[in-house]
This record gives sequence, C-alpha cells and structure tokens, in this order.
Amino acid sequence: MLNVGFGNMVVIDRIVAIVSPESAPMKRLKEDAKNAKKLIDATHGRRTRSLVITDSDHLVLSAVQVETISNRLTNGGAAKSDGSDATEQLEQSEQID
Repeated sequence: MLNVGFGNMVVIDRIVAIVSPESAPMKRLKEDAKNAKKLIDATHGRRTRSLVITDSDHLVLSAVQVETISNRLTNGGAAKSDGSDATEQLEQSEQID
C-alpha cells in the first residue's frame, strides 16, 4: 500500500502513473474521470499536487507532491518516519489542532 496523504492508501500494484496536475491534458483527464465517476479526492480540501492513475482508470487526487509519492513508492510505500517529510509534518500539526 502507498500512502498518498492523510492516511489514504493506494495499492502499489494497481498504480500506472503518478503525474503533476498542472498541464492541460491532465486537467482534461481529471474532468473526464469526474464525469465517469472514477475520481477519488484524497486531498482533504487541499490543493491537488499530484494525480495517481490506476489500472482500473480511477484517478486519485493527492495533496502530496509527485516527488514525495515517488520516494514513498521506491521505499516500499512507507513515508519517512523521522518527521522530515513536509506533508507528514503538516498532517501531524493538523491532528494536534
């Protein structure tokens, strides 16, 4: 399982791509997934910083940077546990509030 932020997980074997949401084609992909009811919003109201595309054509929106998710993927899905990950620190600070 891969942590895509705020405790949300995606099965690693189902991931096809992790991309930035900024380009026009990715924005169209997001709209198409929304219209097809295959959009999963895991941002908790935050700005979308990455799109995780699955083999079932589902699109997962994440508030975590593409690079951070990529690092987690290469580390077996685990986030850094030393607190140095900026997203992890943000999540921890929000849990305190």
